[in-house]
Amino acid sequence: MSAVDVTRPVGQQRGTAFVVVVGLLTFGLYWLYWAYKTQDEIKRHAGDGVGGVLGLVIWILITPVSAFVIPAETGNLYAAAGREKPISGWTGLWLFPFGVLLIPAIVWFVKVQGALNRYWASASAAPAPTP
Repeated sequence: MSAVDVTRPVGQQRGTAFVVVVGLLTFGLYWLYWAYKTQDEIKRHAGDGVGGVLGLVIWILITPVSAFVIPAETGNLYAAAGREKPISGWTGLWLFPFGVLLIPAIVWFVKVQGALNRYWASASAAPAPTP
């Protein structure tokens, strides 16, 4: 397992239930913010990915694509750190053909946010590089 690059900014851990509940209470407006911040943090940390603005545009215009892009980029964080991917682009299938149903959408958020939280926790706990 290779060391996580601690010189890059680490993303914020977010409560999975918080993401789901606040998203529902705001009729999806919080999920717009979540999509922007999540993809922005991934790009800042990994130096790769669609980033916040483009990620938000994709989320707004073609949400089904985000269902695959966000978990794929999250899995790539793990792979770049030499770890096994807990999720991949295939995780987006949780939303198809049931994209309008609540339970598969919640499962998708739990899987994605949970993997992100575990990665950010490991990245922030990584030892500092030695000179």
